[in-house]
Amino acid sequence: MDALIVVELLVLGAATGFLAGLLGIGGGMTMVPFLTLIFSSRGFPTDIVVKLAIATSLSTILFTSISSVRAHYKRGAVRLDLLKTMGLGAFIGTFVGANFAGLLKGTALAAFFALFVGYSALQMLRGKKPKAGRTPPGPLGMGLMGGTIGFISSLLGAGGGFLTVPFLTWCNVQMHHAVATSAGMGFPIAAGGLIGYVVAGLSVEGLPAGSIGFIHLPTLAILAGASVLLAPWGAKVAHGMDVSSLRRVFALLLLGLASYMLTKAMGY
Repeated sequence: MDALIVVELLVLGAATGFLAGLLGIGGGMTMVPFLTLIFSSRGFPTDIVVKLAIATSLSTILFTSISSVRAHYKRGAVRLDLLKTMGLGAFIGTFVGANFAGLLKGTALAAFFALFVGYSALQMLRGKKPKAGRTPPGPLGMGLMGGTIGFISSLLGAGGGFLTVPFLTWCNVQMHHAVATSAGMGFPIAAGGLIGYVVAGLSVEGLPAGSIGFIHLPTLAILAGASVLLAPWGAKVAHGMDVSSLRRVFALLLLGLASYMLTKAMGY
């Protein structure tokens, strides 16, 4: 791995770690397109590139989540009552989804990423408010929702914040609690995805050196190291500012990244 790629990965890891702590969203959504670009520049075929990017991004969140949720937990913002059942469902859903993703073509995964992330960005721009009086469902409902979030996250390489934060705020959970609990959801999602993508890629030929399944370990080490350092800073900033304007800017960035992934889905 040459020096330029190492620098690119360090910058990418730092930026996504900060966003994960600040918004409870953004790690995988921003990391996957850039990793796809970096891996593509090394000549890997699209079918392998997209899966490597998604699996490695998802595994990075395992480390980012620990760092970010510790910072939120110290401030008493993590809703453990909600996290327990949602987290269990998310672990199972992500493991199943990772093995399902291993069976799909890389172009199909790229298309799903582009369409879902683009839709999520448009929803962020709309900024709809939840109805008053709505509350979270019971344990079964929270577990099923966690499983759904985990399954979708495994196809996107994301920590689930793009779904967890809107869902919890829809249930009238206070925003800082929603962001903090979303950070906690990243750990079971990433753990299930890591195991699932290792299993799904064990028999795949043509993977680059340093890979275990679809996870590229050298890339994971660099991204994780940089993101862990910046995630607590993002969490600290989140508790002292109004992030609504930043969310709109971030949504526009996501639309651009979704467009890039759509070009990969079309074979460009």
